[in-house]
Amino acid sequence: MNNPALESFISSMNGKTVAVCGIGKNNTPVVRQFLGYGAKVRACDKRSREALGAVADELEAAGAELRLGEQYLAHLAECDLVLRTPGMKPYLPEFAAAREAGITVTSEMELFFSLCPAPIYAVTGSDGKTTTTTIIANLLEKSGKRVWLGGNIGRALFPLIEQVSAEDVAVVEVSSFQLTMMTQSPHVAVVTNVSPNHLDWHTDMDEYVEAKKNLISHQKPGDRCVLNADNAVTAAWGEAGVSGELATFSRLHEVANGAFLSADGVLTVRQNGVDTPILTADKVRLQGVFNIENYLAAFAAVAGEVEPSDMAEFAEEFGGVEHRRELVRTRHGVEWYNDSIGSSPSRTIAGLGSFAHKVILIAGGYDKNIPYEPLGEAAADTVKAAVLLGATAEKIHRAIRQYSDLPIVRVDTLEQAVEIADGLAKEGDAVFFSPASASFDMYKNFEERGKHFKALVTALSE
Repeated sequence: MNNPALESFISSMNGKTVAVCGIGKNNTPVVRQFLGYGAKVRACDKRSREALGAVADELEAAGAELRLGEQYLAHLAECDLVLRTPGMKPYLPEFAAAREAGITVTSEMELFFSLCPAPIYAVTGSDGKTTTTTIIANLLEKSGKRVWLGGNIGRALFPLIEQVSAEDVAVVEVSSFQLTMMTQSPHVAVVTNVSPNHLDWHTDMDEYVEAKKNLISHQKPGDRCVLNADNAVTAAWGEAGVSGELATFSRLHEVANGAFLSADGVLTVRQNGVDTPILTADKVRLQGVFNIENYLAAFAAVAGEVEPSDMAEFAEEFGGVEHRRELVRTRHGVEWYNDSIGSSPSRTIAGLGSFAHKVILIAGGYDKNIPYEPLGEAAADTVKAAVLLGATAEKIHRAIRQYSDLPIVRVDTLEQAVEIADGLAKEGDAVFFSPASASFDMYKNFEERGKHFKALVTALSE
């Protein structure tokens, strides 16, 4: 390890008391990491020991002190360092009191940003961030770089930081939860778009927008800021000026610097006034206008670092990320698509727009307090019939009825939804599972929801 800043940090943790708040998939390895640094670690979680299950026994056996139940955040002022999980609001009274006492309240992600010796590429956005992050990571890998991929995409990176060298690159997906109160920005920041999302967690839309903006707010000269020129929010950020090099991307018009879809359908990189055609849109294996935008964002991010031929080759071959407009099977001439990542109306609208004909839509789930009128309007032009379930079913139903009298069926379970959709679908149809809602009313996360849908579709008799 040749990272003096990290070595100093590790040394400083010996004998200190560290509270890790939220025992989830990403923070569990962090608990073990700090125990390895010689820290006294408190693993704090609102859930009971019974609810945590085996992980509670494992962490305790490793040497952590468990603080569980309603008072799990009590006595944080006794600690030297507090780490919160992204889903916990950073301005909770207990965190505020700790800060007032002079204690650093941070997160696994912020520590990684501050101590990572390698350049960091980070992606956020309301839609498309996982696919864009994955594309960037693969493109940099094709260029010969060793890539550390993680963050909101599903892997904590700080537990791996001792393996990261200055010659590597880190590619990180970051959510608005992780960005709230963030005080650092990456070397290359990509914002795919910003539209209403997670308004059940954020105080209002303004707070959500400011969280997203934190990705670029602390950049320095020499950094790169990649923004969507077709999105009103991100376009305004670019017009107001940014600290780093501004690169924009657009599917609708040419840009001064970045990437765009030309009038004749070619994904093109423009850098230092020079245009480099990459490939035509019809050769991109991942179809859909939103995937063209994802590629343009990625190309703008890696321009100058990745050969154009590698960009084209990857775009022609990459089949996509699970749960994102994923073709599950074709049965009796009907295509079944899993788009469980569609946890907002804007994401589902983008997916609907990628089909050449009207589809049977399965939608509904947990309510994030997002308006559904735009989905209702889009459904009038793109949906043949809708099967709705979950907490948002009524909202989606009302939104569609404002614009269309297309058939709508309400069900209670995903099993019923698949059964009804199977009965409605005829040869040549597509069934599109894109909930336009979060999963938490019925499932732990969108992955669990998508896997259940795929299992149900796979089980349909021939």
